Amino acid sequence: MDIKELYKLYQQHPCITTDSRNCPEGSIFLALRGESFDGNKYALQALEKGCSYAIVDEDIDEPSSRLLKVDDCLQTFKDLAREHRRQFNIPVVGITGTNGKTTTKELIRAVLSECYNVMATEGNFNNDVGVPKTLFRLTDEHDIAVVEMGASHPGDIKTLVETAEPNCGLITNVGRAHLQGFGSFEGVCKTKGELYDFLVSHDCPIFINRDNEHLMQMIQERGQQPDLYFYGQSDNQDILIRGEVVSCAPFLKFRWREQDAEAGFVSEWMEVQTHLIGAYNLDNMLAAITVGYVNNIPFEQINHALENYVPTNNRSQLTETEKNHLIVDAYNANPTSMKAALDNFRLMEVSPKMAILGKMGELGDVSDEEHQKIIKLLEEARFDEVWLVGEEFQKVNSSFRTFANVDEVKAAIAQEQPQGRYILIKGSNSTHLYELPALL
Repeated sequence: MDIKELYKLYQQHPCITTDSRNCPEGSIFLALRGESFDGNKYALQALEKGCSYAIVDEDIDEPSSRLLKVDDCLQTFKDLAREHRRQFNIPVVGITGTNGKTTTKELIRAVLSECYNVMATEGNFNNDVGVPKTLFRLTDEHDIAVVEMGASHPGDIKTLVETAEPNCGLITNVGRAHLQGFGSFEGVCKTKGELYDFLVSHDCPIFINRDNEHLMQMIQERGQQPDLYFYGQSDNQDILIRGEVVSCAPFLKFRWREQDAEAGFVSEWMEVQTHLIGAYNLDNMLAAITVGYVNNIPFEQINHALENYVPTNNRSQLTETEKNHLIVDAYNANPTSMKAALDNFRLMEVSPKMAILGKMGELGDVSDEEHQKIIKLLEEARFDEVWLVGEEFQKVNSSFRTFANVDEVKAAIAQEQPQGRYILIKGSNSTHLYELPALL
């Protein structure tokens, strides 16, 4: 059965489940496999629970006309999702990058939602399973889609763009993350650049940070370019949307304007007070403004969306507790994002300052080197107190207090009861620092 035929079957049963514990009546079960599970083993069980059909890629002992065998269930899942996406002639914005892609996606969603019905990636559904699930949420009611794509190995973005087929998009930035999978910073650039490859080859618009030399080099290497919409903080004449930080006390306040050098037009500055911590979020704001501008969102509504966006996903959040002021960025950490967070915390005019930092994962052979660089940044920052979590920090030269894991940190908090402090909490998700705010 080819994809066209399978999709016709999906149209008759428009619900695909990959979890045998959740089998709505009349749905289609698709047997995915992972390191510790094999969906093929649960195909018959899914049929018994209410699925009309089960798609498998292994022979099942008890044959059934409701078992549909394919060569590769994951590839079939992606192919079906692409076929579903092709039913909708709407803008699909593709987003990837080392840092800031989820925040940027949420800001773009907020801006576009002022005028359109937007379907956007939920949570961290940005991999080769999450992207198809996202695409299957598309309905005739949606005007535009925003699809986030993550990567940890070469070729990941190529696979995802060939599934989602975005017709415009942006890379937030490229940095030293997942080096164990990519092999090098050049590997990061090549993989993230697969979004540019797709957009350039299909003559699709690209939104790009004009001030990011790596992104500019990547787009220039691709020769003939589609429409480029530049944003940034510099005075480059070809920037369409320009912004400047006004203050970070502690929330980011910035101003922005539209400019067209060829037409000699420059709009008045517009000031926006956000609920995000960190000057590094200005680039994310400018990206959302640019996407909104190109999609005809009025300036007032762009500003309204950005002023009212409140993060709820452990990214750039300031949380006030009875005891402390917490700056929570505990979902992810790599050398680039860690430096940005520390630089911003250092510039904040608050005191006393305490940093609780978790390890940075998936750095491979350069892990010790990159963790040592963070120690140097901390020494220069001269925060009032620093706690470091994870064996990666315990292996490098440091005079700061270290903990093997989050449980040791919890014990120290219970005993010492820190109070009256501004506390930055940042680390890789695997360190579980997101468990700390409830205790502080």
